[in-house]
Amino acid sequence: PVGSRLVPAPLGAARRRSAQVRRPRRDTVRCSVDAAKQVQDGVATAVAAEAPASSFKECFGVFCNIYDLKADDKTKSWKKLVNIAVSGAAGMISNHLLFKLASGEVFGQDQPIALKLLGSERSFQALEGVAMELEDSLYPLLREVSIGIDPYEVFQDVDWALLIGAKPRGPGMERAALLDINGQIFADQGKALNAVASRNVKVLVVGNPCNTNALICLKNAPNIPAKNFHALTRLDENRAKCQLALKAGIFYDKVSNVTIWGNHSTTQVPDFLNAKIDGRPVNEVIEDTKWLEEEFTMTVQKRGGALIQKWGRSSAASTAVSIVDAIKSLVTPTPEGDWFSTGVYTTGNPYGIAEDIVFSMPCRSKGDGDYELATDVKMDDFLWDRIKKSEAELLAEKKCVAHLTGEGDAFCDLPE
Repeated sequence: PVGSRLVPAPLGAARRRSAQVRRPRRDTVRCSVDAAKQVQDGVATAVAAEAPASSFKECFGVFCNIYDLKADDKTKSWKKLVNIAVSGAAGMISNHLLFKLASGEVFGQDQPIALKLLGSERSFQALEGVAMELEDSLYPLLREVSIGIDPYEVFQDVDWALLIGAKPRGPGMERAALLDINGQIFADQGKALNAVASRNVKVLVVGNPCNTNALICLKNAPNIPAKNFHALTRLDENRAKCQLALKAGIFYDKVSNVTIWGNHSTTQVPDFLNAKIDGRPVNEVIEDTKWLEEEFTMTVQKRGGALIQKWGRSSAASTAVSIVDAIKSLVTPTPEGDWFSTGVYTTGNPYGIAEDIVFSMPCRSKGDGDYELATDVKMDDFLWDRIKKSEAELLAEKKCVAHLTGEGDAFCDLPE
């Protein structure tokens, strides 16, 4: 059975209340899709909600149904519910991502989930439409959808936070200005996560500049392990694998051990020194060193910009795919000998990279949501020189946002 419940206070009342509190509030709208309570010994039972029908003032999709469903109830075949928050949930990336999450593609076909969607006042109507589409798709694993504009409500008890929403860089906007505008967003979201999320929440920052936004977020969430924060560089890894496969004339699944080092920017370092094709070092299969050092490196670094020129907008579908890949790399064991790229906190890293920044590095996971840094990597002068350039950029970005990380006054001197 498909059921849902609207919180008693109508949205208009919530909107009036927002003027009386410091942060914007709107009563969260929830749609539960949970068969667990009803399916017992093969018999389905619908439990009427206690709230009278008159309390359902506003309806979106099937939000007015009267089932009272407990998403945490388990049957023999279902796991405990996983709560997933997604910011920027009305955007293009989320439009691709949410349906992958709901289908079971990411967390598995026996893992029920609840989606908690964060938007803004301006996007709230679109969020209602997103929730309606999710309802109408009848995903059996999707037990609840809730939408809201207050991170302190949306992030309540979440196990995963996928932070996609951010302001794009517009024409003439300097990177320093973008860092400050988006940094404020991620500082606020970090505080909200720190206050109400699960203590072991995993946070994946997608909104750019994602490395420094992840640093801001984790600095504002001191009660959550810094190791739990990630910046998305998996799309860059996927792009690098594609280019190597095309050059070698093989299918991409033969490419392994590809690392993106550093910042998700044009200083990123796609590592061909440690990469392998069908188990062999890349430079033994692709003997064109000039191509590897120049064309391959620059193509991966500038792929996002090239796509915008062709498509008229930044990547959305491929970004959603890379978010799926990034999560799956943490919830499934890494294949023997391989690793994956993700931007993580550098304190304690074995490579000699500056500490206290978020830097993309090679990682392995046992499938428990955690990771360890790969130590069986080679380094040469070409690779190290480029790593240091990306490191310098991130250290400069860190100075730009010192006022958001609690480290004093900001000083910004970024090369454009």
